[in-house]
Amino acid sequence: MREDEGYMGEALVEARLAAQEGEVPVGCVIVRGGVVIARAHNQTKRLRDPTAHAEMIAITQAADACGYERLEDCTLYVTAEPCVMCAGAIILARIKRVVFGCAEPKFGAAGSVYSILQNGRLNHSLEVTGGVRAEEAAALLKHFFIKRRQRS
Repeated sequence: MREDEGYMGEALVEARLAAQEGEVPVGCVIVRGGVVIARAHNQTKRLRDPTAHAEMIAITQAADACGYERLEDCTLYVTAEPCVMCAGAIILARIKRVVFGCAEPKFGAAGSVYSILQNGRLNHSLEVTGGVRAEEAAALLKHFFIKRRQRS
């Protein structure tokens, strides 16, 4: 658990960078053999790309770092529960384990709304751990959306 908390701290650094850039504060790191091989944060506004979620960018970086599209020996740490799109990419990348911070009650695909990552009918199964440093991750999101509403 301490290891998970440490890597989630790295993902939280990325989430804070996203917030500074005016992006929804979600950060992600991918770890292989105890080494962070990818790190990213949401960049949908910056890149004008609705698919530029932290997980999607990190998966691309990790596949490049590994020289292979399958990340079977990797763990993905993300500050908020993955959405349906990201869950699909996680499965296609064959990631071994996902650790997320706070639940996502509107779009979550790891148990909150959908259980895509735990769906036994798919061709890949993985371990999912939620709630790691959830309060910190949730506070970043809450603060971001409060500020956004105040500006509107």
